[in-house]
Amino acid sequence: MARQQPRPTGPAPLPPVQRLAVKYAKRGRMRFASHRDISRAVERGVRRAGLPVAHSAGFSPHPKISYAGGAPTGAASEAEFLEISLTAALDPEAVRLRLDAALPDGIDVIEVHDLAAAPAQQLAASDWKVVLPGVASADAAAAVAVFLAAEHAEVDRRTSNGVRRLDTRAGVVTLEVERRATADEQPDCAILRMVVRHMSPAVRPEDILVALRQLSALQPASPAVVTRLAQGPLGVDAAVAAASAAGPGEQTGEPVAPGPAAPDGLAGPKTPVPATTATEAPRPDVRGAA
Repeated sequence: MARQQPRPTGPAPLPPVQRLAVKYAKRGRMRFASHRDISRAVERGVRRAGLPVAHSAGFSPHPKISYAGGAPTGAASEAEFLEISLTAALDPEAVRLRLDAALPDGIDVIEVHDLAAAPAQQLAASDWKVVLPGVASADAAAAVAVFLAAEHAEVDRRTSNGVRRLDTRAGVVTLEVERRATADEQPDCAILRMVVRHMSPAVRPEDILVALRQLSALQPASPAVVTRLAQGPLGVDAAVAAASAAGPGEQTGEPVAPGPAAPDGLAGPKTPVPATTATEAPRPDVRGAA
């Protein structure tokens, strides 16, 4: 005779009445925090902010918070997204202020939108900025030209399930050397800008740097500084969208060699598509632990 499974006791959790999309930045030493560290810090921040977050049912209720397209450990980001469900309707700007004050330094809430008023957009690509210390802009431009001329640029990535081979060229929409690196007279570093498709398996900026090293022996003097500037759908014109993603007064890069024609261009989103992704890495000491 089959044994009956025990059922949870107590009142059912309150249903969600509002879904909010939160855009936040991962800065400073938080760039080294894993996805798990970020999610724990956010859950603590939600509790400290007193937000009426909805919970799942069952023996182990958990807050209804999902993450979309998280940046890999070691990369900073100005465009991270999460979705949170609340059991009471609140003003999105009030939520932004309360949550931003409750989160640790380095996790900064930029925008909060009500998904009932602004439907979610597809996160199809990311715009990345990569600073290469000790690399001359001319050398970077030559390496980029070789990469863009290649039909394939395969690299191996070690994962928990073994070694996976990736074609980094298939993931790159645009790759260029930023003019500002030359205009600001920074001969000791090159700055790359790249728009990379979200695909499976994911192609990351570090994979593209490996491909540049294999094709052209391009090697920075110290680890590259990687920052995601934007992520969103692919729109009509990649160059125009990349320019709009740049900060005030920041120039976008100049292509040094044409790649395959991109059917679309990156557009900065206001809301994410809920899709939980995790990046595992050694866990740092996250400030503000409960």
